[in-house]
Amino acid sequence: MTELKTQPRLAPARPKKPTSMLRNALWLFVSLVIVAAFWSVKIKWSALGDFPTQLLKYIGLMLVPPDWSKFGEAFSATILSVQMAWIGTVLGIVVSLPLSFLASRGLAPRVVNAPLRLIFAVIRAVPEVVIAILILSVTGLTPFTGALALAVGSVGTLGKWGYEAFEGVDAGPKEAVRSTGGSTLALIRWGVWPSAAPDVFSFWLYRFEINVRASAILGLIGAGGIGKMLQDNVQFRNWDAVGMLLIVVIAVTMGIDQLSGAVRNRLIHGYWRIPKAAR
Repeated sequence: MTELKTQPRLAPARPKKPTSMLRNALWLFVSLVIVAAFWSVKIKWSALGDFPTQLLKYIGLMLVPPDWSKFGEAFSATILSVQMAWIGTVLGIVVSLPLSFLASRGLAPRVVNAPLRLIFAVIRAVPEVVIAILILSVTGLTPFTGALALAVGSVGTLGKWGYEAFEGVDAGPKEAVRSTGGSTLALIRWGVWPSAAPDVFSFWLYRFEINVRASAILGLIGAGGIGKMLQDNVQFRNWDAVGMLLIVVIAVTMGIDQLSGAVRNRLIHGYWRIPKAAR
């Protein structure tokens, strides 16, 4: 028998790594922007060495010891900020929920959902502080001004999260409703909402957490709440009162975060679980 000679198998040639001129140009542009930002901003680099010492100094002024006589005032101001956040979140939910359905592809014609998506994007591009400044010319500097600013900002965020949740549901229930000749309202009620509801509720709670933090910023422009008290005490260098204020704010905010996280987990996963940060 003759032996068959096999040719040695050659290793396949490795393809050349593709080069992307656009990607390289983008990285170069980003690098130039970063360099230009550091170059144009007048940063006193020598002050960075003194920053840890100065930070410890002011922490000591605020917390060693804090002004416990300001606890009641700080707690009342914090609750006012939470109320602003709650009212703003509820108003944002009421407005954004029906608009989210209209902005969802498959639930409304493109001539309707395309402009709504643009409106949501424009709202998200404007900070709540700017919205509050525009509103205060009508309502004045009141806590209601802050609540309205948070409501407008919530519409932009919740509207986007809403239509993304509605478009991401499983197609099976929707096809079942369509096959039976169901109307658009029936499609929303039975084909979309049951699957999207846990995510939507979770988004609402998360937006409330964001609004609680944003309400403190709105207080700095005179909308009331924790930000107004913080501005007044910092202006007059009442550091022990500022320390008491920070303690109350951190405690209340962390409590809201942990409770909201537990509720979100219950809505999404079906059982209660305390977030790790609270353990």
